[in-house]
Amino acid sequence: MAALPDGGTEQLAELRELLRTAGVAGVGEMIQRRAHPHPNTYLGPGKLEELKADLARADANLVACDDELSPRQERNLEAALGVPVIDRTAIILDIFASHAHSADGKLQVELAQLEYNLARMRGLWSHLERLGGGIGTRGPGETQIETDRRLARDRIAALKRKLAHLRSSRSVMRAERERAHLPAVALAGYTNAGKSTLLGALTGTDAGVRDRLFHTLDPTTRVLRAGGRDYLMTDTVGFIRKLPHQLVDAFGATLEETRRADLILHVADASAPEEELLAMTAAVEDVLSEIGVEEQPRVLVLGKADLIDEERRRELARRHPDALLVSAVTGEGLDGLRERIEEEFARTLQDIELLLPYEEGGRLAELHGLAGDLVREDTAAGVRVVARVPPSVAARFARFALTARSA
Repeated sequence: MAALPDGGTEQLAELRELLRTAGVAGVGEMIQRRAHPHPNTYLGPGKLEELKADLARADANLVACDDELSPRQERNLEAALGVPVIDRTAIILDIFASHAHSADGKLQVELAQLEYNLARMRGLWSHLERLGGGIGTRGPGETQIETDRRLARDRIAALKRKLAHLRSSRSVMRAERERAHLPAVALAGYTNAGKSTLLGALTGTDAGVRDRLFHTLDPTTRVLRAGGRDYLMTDTVGFIRKLPHQLVDAFGATLEETRRADLILHVADASAPEEELLAMTAAVEDVLSEIGVEEQPRVLVLGKADLIDEERRRELARRHPDALLVSAVTGEGLDGLRERIEEEFARTLQDIELLLPYEEGGRLAELHGLAGDLVREDTAAGVRVVARVPPSVAARFARFALTARSA
């Protein structure tokens, strides 16, 4: 493997994990510290010769770089080394392709791959350069590479249309959920931080858990019951340092759930060394900022508490005083997390006092589901109800209001 990280060898740990997830075994590592990668070959000439010798000694058949290479850098590296060269983005795309199961996820992966590869198409068919016109295919003098690029662009356009149709279908389902006025919580965090495990532990469901990067590509939504109220909790795709823009753009389905959430639980791995923990949380915050969710309230949840000792617990309490320490395996801290979710939503609730006519019995049952706990009193004119509800629900029942005031 060859890489040009910003710091020391610990930054290659993520690349090693990506390669392990992709089924590639590493036999060596190389780092070159430069202000900027070489524009033609990524590595400098001397380092390139050193790498070539190392490849021969190790009998390696692949070079992986911990950055996104330009098409020229990739082409020149392969010519100089005599082995295939892949970059960080190609590895992540390969992992996504193997983990995508839903029709939506497969379309998104194919779109990201096509957009990544479009710029890398080059004239591999020079012997076909002088081609005549074809019926409905090539124009006069169109080369094979131009044909392939046109076909790729056509496929990209078709995929975008299909994804737009799927987004429209999702918006209908989302509108049905929003009509129920259930608060939405999104789990966001670094890949493999334990979000799916936490979702299963909080909701008492099987969320599909495996110890590998990017196991969750499609949003998974479950119902969390806390304090007499239902919450919709959604697991999202894991973030990563230098997440390729193709994936940020393509995986709008998962990221859209994060954008629309009322509360974001930022899940991080408490067992990671502090420097690594800070780097991972910063990477997640960068992506959240990129997709436009700076304003949403969020809670830092430090998971995998069962893997740390007392000294690390004290350090985390000192460095992250507002975070919640939990373990989805032992159940530690889960009750406190449910209470924190309730508290966060309670800040947005309004007190309402309603008089519901007896013939509106269905509205009373509906309010029970939306408000959780409420106080009711039967009167001659109807049922008098006092409850705390989200502002949207207060507006929905405004015509029955006796009084309404902010909480």
